[in-house]
Amino acid sequence: MSTIEQRKITVVGAGFVGMTCAQRCAQRELAAEIVLIDVLEGRAQGIALDLCQAAAIDGFGSRVTGTNNPADTAGSDLFIVTAGMPRKPGMSRSDLLEVNGRIMGEVAEYIRDFSPEAHVIVVSNPLDIMVFLMRAKTGFPSKRVVGMAGVLDSARFSWFIAEATGTSVIDVDAMVLGAHGDSMVPMEHFCTVNGVSVSNLVDRERLDAMVERTRKGGGEIVNLLKTGSAFYAPASGAVAMASSILCDEKRLLPSACYLNGEYGIEGVYTGVPAILGKNGVERIVELPLDTEARIGLQKTVGEIQKDLDALRDLGLL
Repeated sequence: MSTIEQRKITVVGAGFVGMTCAQRCAQRELAAEIVLIDVLEGRAQGIALDLCQAAAIDGFGSRVTGTNNPADTAGSDLFIVTAGMPRKPGMSRSDLLEVNGRIMGEVAEYIRDFSPEAHVIVVSNPLDIMVFLMRAKTGFPSKRVVGMAGVLDSARFSWFIAEATGTSVIDVDAMVLGAHGDSMVPMEHFCTVNGVSVSNLVDRERLDAMVERTRKGGGEIVNLLKTGSAFYAPASGAVAMASSILCDEKRLLPSACYLNGEYGIEGVYTGVPAILGKNGVERIVELPLDTEARIGLQKTVGEIQKDLDALRDLGLL
């Protein structure tokens, strides 16, 4: 892995998630050079200029460059891919399949051609399908292509637990497995507040309500905003993963990983606990699951398979 002086990160897509990722990568100085690329002429350039001027106030040393030219991304150590159409009220993540699938194919092509050794973190929806497509189109080893979803979903669950129990969110540890969508599997048995099981702090009815709210967490924000979707927490999740890979932090983070027999699942990407380090996905951690959780995980994989079949029908895979 390159040193900080040599590192280069590219953020693909200068929408709200992408611009926030670029900002947080720069403020944390994860790389000497951060490239923000977008198809809309002037947008990435304007955001980059604004961030470079903010450096004079905030005191970070990373240089941010905006571009519309994929060649400017060459030699990147890591890509955070946020490009694509965001959800609007009434839309499911699967509704974005075709339009974002075509965008993902184009992005994968220049990542493969210009940065063949890069790691890739996919944020675009529908997440589990887009990360599968990214890996298929780049031909990269699966350990270098991962999706950001579980960190976000677990963060949402953590906040709902903190809110319900009247505790600090920094003391909450939560885990969500499965697809980034309504079939995700919040793992209540592995959720604690400073080591105390959440089931000892709230009753069954309130816990069930938190689980359901977590599954609908993204849609709740979409409905409130009306003209956009969440961006602060998704960006935080992506940058946490990027930091763990680039700085070899070896954090255990729920991530969309390619499964090759783990949890009895093969040939799909879905959310599982994984240790992320300089080699990308260094280990997938298999948790002991009860019958209900195993059924939930199999259900979520079934939903992913349906979208993969749709992607094949569209000729995109």
